[in-house]
Amino acid sequence: MRIMGLDYGSKTVGVAISDELLLTAQGKEIIRRKEENKLRKTLARIEELIQEYGVEKIVLGLPLNMDESVSERSELCLEFKDKIERRTGIPVEMLDERLTTVEADEIMNEAGIKGKERKEYVDMIAAQIILQDYLDNKLKR
Repeated sequence: MRIMGLDYGSKTVGVAISDELLLTAQGKEIIRRKEENKLRKTLARIEELIQEYGVEKIVLGLPLNMDESVSERSELCLEFKDKIERRTGIPVEMLDERLTTVEADEIMNEAGIKGKERKEYVDMIAAQIILQDYLDNKLKR
């Protein structure tokens, strides 16, 4: 069994996949789209990755406000969750993702990733952080 982690953005979705032992999360890719509401190809790519890796569960980052209230972006993520579940039949669990972008930036600083390269990796690293947080703290072992 593997779990997929997703970081849903306005024009990108960062993707991470767990190892089979559910110990580590590896960043896999960033799915890009030209318009926010054009999700057909994004959902098709997620389905392909589910098949390729044998994914049985998805963890999707939920961008709450700092006071834990639901934001407009949170609402869009919840709608995306529903679309994924309807299309794939795989359960999607939401995970508070506050400060994952900050953590991703810190990781890139430590790795020496600069300028434009940062945009290339931030969503995938955020997905990896979301999934690793789930693996470390939410799974019943």
